[in-house]
Amino acid sequence: MRTLIFRCLLLFSVLAVATFATAQSSYKVISVTNGGTIAGTIKWSGAVPRELDFPVTKDPQICDPQGKKSVSLERLIIGPDGGVANTIVYLKNVSAGKALELPEQRRHLDQRRCHYVPHILLVPEKADLQMQSSDATLHTIHMDGAATYNLPFPFPNQISSRNMSTPGLVNLRCNGGHVWMNAEMMVVPHPYYAVTDESGRFEFTGVPPGTYQIVAWHEGWGLAGKEQAFDVLTEHAVQRPIFTEPKTWEKSVTVNANQPSTVNFVLGNK
Repeated sequence: MRTLIFRCLLLFSVLAVATFATAQSSYKVISVTNGGTIAGTIKWSGAVPRELDFPVTKDPQICDPQGKKSVSLERLIIGPDGGVANTIVYLKNVSAGKALELPEQRRHLDQRRCHYVPHILLVPEKADLQMQSSDATLHTIHMDGAATYNLPFPFPNQISSRNMSTPGLVNLRCNGGHVWMNAEMMVVPHPYYAVTDESGRFEFTGVPPGTYQIVAWHEGWGLAGKEQAFDVLTEHAVQRPIFTEPKTWEKSVTVNANQPSTVNFVLGNK
């Protein structure tokens, strides 16, 4: 049953990548002189699910220096005011606009205390993702989806770069036995993407006037089960968590010249 669940989720990810790439394949950079803004929040409604955590089964002196014996899987982060962090918000049907610029901190990945930092990445199509490990242990980044790499990091603070040539979703995990490590990367063809902050806020500037579909994408916060994997260093069998599929919400928004627009989303289990 767990194998079947994993195969279904893998197929879902492949189809999502294909759909994403097809929908976002053509974008033209133009001079936007009368652009508007879109801003808003992602908020949580209802009972907050129990935080997902996972036992630290390897390198506790590095991964668990405080001796908690488990770590958060970081799948759902809700701030004090109900804002949902780490939600990707983007315009779905934009064909032209400003040049592609994204926050630098979302384009560089560190492996720190056996966590991926940041947990959600945004990398421009055909740009490089720079990766490093701050940990004095072997990590191996395994990617599947719009990019497929398996990259070892045996030494701390050595930077490795790979080009992200295809737009779409990329799943990241560690094949070095740190099975709780997980992150998501979106390789994007235009600049109207954002990741919500700790308060659930996002903003787009320089949006050409028009009507768009705006999408809120969250990686999902459920645990579907576990699968057997292998630690590439010890070759021992390990149990890796399998997560439920991502969730999306969609709305229409009209942007007028030099005017602000507001779009708010409410997330929940219902």
